[in-house]
Amino acid sequence: MPENSISDESAVMQARSRHPEFVERLFSTISARYDLANHVLSGGLDFLWRRRATRVVRRWSPHRVLDVATGTGDLALALQLACPEAEVIGTDFCEPMLARAREKGLVKTVRADACALPFRDGEFDVVTVAFGLRNMESWSGALLEMARILSAGGHLLILDFSMPAAPLRGVYRLYLHSLLPRLAAFLTQEKSAYAYLGASIEQFPQGDTMCALLLRNGFDEPRCERLSGGIVSLYTARRAPQQL
Repeated sequence: MPENSISDESAVMQARSRHPEFVERLFSTISARYDLANHVLSGGLDFLWRRRATRVVRRWSPHRVLDVATGTGDLALALQLACPEAEVIGTDFCEPMLARAREKGLVKTVRADACALPFRDGEFDVVTVAFGLRNMESWSGALLEMARILSAGGHLLILDFSMPAAPLRGVYRLYLHSLLPRLAAFLTQEKSAYAYLGASIEQFPQGDTMCALLLRNGFDEPRCERLSGGIVSLYTARRAPQQL
């Protein structure tokens, strides 16, 4: 596959992956097997990625944290443990995923669309989103909403997939487009599960491009930390003064 191209079929899947009805239907279908699939497909590295994210958030000494696109609540639950003095709320628009999060012990959940969050301006001092922004219908719209609900000096943390540099890139691309969709279909018992993933990762802003997107949508001081050879990136930023 050429360096910056995706197949026509993958392009169609990538476009569909940001359509709200598609996202809700897919994740509702696989909610019961979602955690298993994530742990297996990441080779267990997802535990390390969340541990790094919680360490960053804990340094901020938060009082009120919103985990957007919380899914089955793995990051929100990790934050509950790491920051016991903070109130942690998980929000997602897929109710079956939220039900799993509550079963696992997430105390507070709210069903909501990330592009129309039902919270007051400046209500949180930390907002997190792990592996969710990439699937949102409008990246800018979601980021503006996150900036809106952050208090003065509030922090944003984004954890999402990215493409590593060569020589790992070629091997990783083969895994994304060939092996991973087959494994995901087997693990979730859903034929189309994660068929969109490779294309969505390749098209998602990353590195300096993501930092520029943050600067354009209500944030400053963006930083990018590459994890696991660059297959995941952790971004942090603060609410920009002009948003206050």
